[in-house]
Amino acid sequence: MPIYAYQCGSCGHAKDVLQKIADAPLTTCPACGAHAFAKQLTAPGFQLKGTGWYATDFSGRKQPAAGAAPEKGAAAASPAPAASTSDA
Repeated sequence: MPIYAYQCGSCGHAKDVLQKIADAPLTTCPACGAHAFAKQLTAPGFQLKGTGWYATDFSGRKQPAAGAAPEKGAAAASPAPAASTSDA
């Protein structure tokens, strides 16, 4: 069950409430009784844990170590051709 953050628009009272998704949203403030109690938009608070999930997944491509063989299909690194100066 998700935890929803609520705040009263009248008195400013804030409260986190554990509710089912199908439950109706709360509208009455438990502190002042006004009908100005509304859900707040918050960041999701979950973490993927267990085998196969890492905090660094999808954070960017990792660079191979120096001297490591290139990945299959990757173009081999070659030095840039020397610049030549010619009088034409």
